[in-house]
Amino acid sequence: MLSHLDKDNQPTMVNVGEKAITRRMARAQAVVQLSPEITAQFDGNELQSKKGPVFQTAIIAGISAAKKTSDLIPLCHPLPLDDCNVTMQLNSQNHQVTIEAIASVQARTGVEMEALTAASVAALTLYDMCKALSHKIQILDIRLLEKTGGKKDYLAD
Repeated sequence: MLSHLDKDNQPTMVNVGEKAITRRMARAQAVVQLSPEITAQFDGNELQSKKGPVFQTAIIAGISAAKKTSDLIPLCHPLPLDDCNVTMQLNSQNHQVTIEAIASVQARTGVEMEALTAASVAALTLYDMCKALSHKIQILDIRLLEKTGGKKDYLAD
């Protein structure tokens, strides 16, 4: 049975009231494929667009999104994040940007959705910031890489 369904198969928020408060961390990744034309515009590890610095804007968007995850995902618990960090790494040889988001909290429930939301919104913001140069942008992969705390830890292969 899925955790967000009650005995009558109706959507429900998981009751975490009896769970222990523990330190929880999640790390998520998004990979964005750019066009060679976009990659050529980068100066070092940043690109200035008409909207501003691309990576800096995407990082702020990712962090802001993590803080609003429960507003976006209906059955997520609102969490008082202790930390959220978003990094972006350009690989100019394969024209890809790897975004990594790490979120942590001391709470009764995990922080995976916050990390995934941060990586996703950072990727979407990267798309938005670069689309004036080319629409040949693809968000290839969004996935959970690791989580700790709670009943069981997870580490992607």
